[in-house]
Amino acid sequence: MIGVLQLFNHLTCLISSLPLLRRRWTPLNQEIKEETIPDYYATRYYPTQIGETFKNRYQVVRKLGFGASSTVWLKRMGEVSQKHSGHKYVRPLLDSFDMDGPEDKHRCLMYPPFWESLLAILFRNLILRLHIPVFVVVLHRLFLVLDYLHTGCKIIHTNIKTDNIMFGIADDSVFSDFEENELQNTCPRKELDRRTIYISRKLGMSKKLGAPALCDFGSAVLVPWTYSVDIWNVRYMIWNIFEGGFLFKGQDPEFQTYWSRARLAEMIRLLGPQPPDLLARGNLTRKFFSVEGNFYVRIPVQEYTPLEERRTTFEGQETEQFRRLEPRERSSAKES
Repeated sequence: MIGVLQLFNHLTCLISSLPLLRRRWTPLNQEIKEETIPDYYATRYYPTQIGETFKNRYQVVRKLGFGASSTVWLKRMGEVSQKHSGHKYVRPLLDSFDMDGPEDKHRCLMYPPFWESLLAILFRNLILRLHIPVFVVVLHRLFLVLDYLHTGCKIIHTNIKTDNIMFGIADDSVFSDFEENELQNTCPRKELDRRTIYISRKLGMSKKLGAPALCDFGSAVLVPWTYSVDIWNVRYMIWNIFEGGFLFKGQDPEFQTYWSRARLAEMIRLLGPQPPDLLARGNLTRKFFSVEGNFYVRIPVQEYTPLEERRTTFEGQETEQFRRLEPRERSSAKES
């Protein structure tokens, strides 16, 4: 699968000349980019070439990045329709299609370009906090898009967090500069038998950011989950932003990575035992809890820590909303 980002129409003529130019680049021999991933398999990736055209419409300009099973490139602009007021705060899928690779098919996804995530902007601030006026705008847009997803699409995102909220780009010069840089300073690459691996490059600094948008619907589900799942995630994202740190990390001491049992152990330590009625409705309750409601997974659960001891910004009464484990007690996105 490859994700391809949008490029504006005025670049089309210039892009079409890319394959014809006799440009030179730096050849590379060592493992680079996606090759460095521990479980890297070349066949997962479509062997994209700079200058290649998809569907006689989308021509590749330059590589922006890569992931565990995909690469990200630049393309030209598409159209997006808008209905619900929250629709424009979802990163729209402009187009999707399959490309035949050497050994398998690869799904190509066309998205408009976005700037940094909210998490990246937070890390630009030494205290890891966002200015309140900025965050109020972001939160307002987030509740709009959640109301659109919940009431209009019947979709639960399930993964609301700062690195899944990205800002648009309202500065066309970012793209023209990016393309001109590729023409004048061709990126290094590693040429193999049946594919070429390119060094990715970041877009330049945007002079003006666009509206924030909710991204990454890889974990989205339809009902019967309740929409309050997303409200729970937003609530703790608010804590992370205002308190300048994560309330829960879910880092498992045995596996040294995120694990559900570690997250549950942290929740019990901070919020106390889970409500019996909530546990009775869970499909995986017996995997972690006994019939009596005791957490019996073999992972250290430290002594209960009152939530008030963790707060530095919130007032005492404001922390009560973070104790509401019962989904039916949470407000809807529209009510929020």
